[in-house]
Amino acid sequence: MTQTGPTAFEAIGTAWRIGLGGSGTPTSSLGAALSEDDREAVLARIAQFDRDWSRFRDDSLVSRIAREPGSWTLPADAEPLLDLYERLHAATDARLSPLVGASLERLGYDAAYRLQPAGDPLPAPRWQDSLSLRRTADGLVLDTATPLLLDVGAAGKGYLVDLVGELLVQRGLPDTVVDASGDVRVRGERSIRVALENPFDPSKALGVVELRDQALCASATTRRAWGEGLHHIIDAITGRPVDAVVATWVIADSALVADGVATAMFLADPARLCRVFAVEWVRLMADGRLEASAGLRGELFA
Repeated sequence: MTQTGPTAFEAIGTAWRIGLGGSGTPTSSLGAALSEDDREAVLARIAQFDRDWSRFRDDSLVSRIAREPGSWTLPADAEPLLDLYERLHAATDARLSPLVGASLERLGYDAAYRLQPAGDPLPAPRWQDSLSLRRTADGLVLDTATPLLLDVGAAGKGYLVDLVGELLVQRGLPDTVVDASGDVRVRGERSIRVALENPFDPSKALGVVELRDQALCASATTRRAWGEGLHHIIDAITGRPVDAVVATWVIADSALVADGVATAMFLADPARLCRVFAVEWVRLMADGRLEASAGLRGELFA
């Protein structure tokens, strides 16, 4: 039977939906399905990213870096990702860092999903003491002085959404919507309206925004939470989960930037981040306040 709606599948622990646009596609729809060849190419690209960057796989590059220090030639897609991390690290005064892998494991968020803290919170290693990046003829090289567990969860899924969209462009499909469980990238002339899910009641929305050739990424402390005050968004300086912000939504030209800044919004003042990144944003505070940027294209309900 021919699939008439968007292509849907599970990968890297996340639900994906990918739709193709084009003339006559209604703005309320994610669009038509991928061909089987395109679907297989997308799955292969996601699998490659997982083999490189997952800290939950024993055979990943990240896991090899965690086992021994040395010089590591990184994948071709590494430079934009780590460049963004350097900028976010500076804009948050080191509170956002890709070096929080061991901090998350200490809290119980490890490859075995132990979900039980193994001791007091563990601050992340200092960037300048732990790693350096070199640009060489062979690509970006990571030098580590000690075994180091990276975690690119703050921006990695958004970046993968971009990479999947770029792959489809290369395959002759420029008008697409790629949705990886709340990280959405719209390419082409079509616009879509996206609801901002209430983190305390997924059946309700806090607002609606419009996207056209843009990305929207969301983050919330209610997702990947496993105990009182325990969740995946932590302050790298203290090793503790944050508690002042409950959820963020960020619109940018790329899902990489939208995802990274959505995490940074838990750790830094939005005004400061907006001096570095061209984004629009919404932020739900722990006391119930709903904040938003002045240029947001959409409507908030509370």
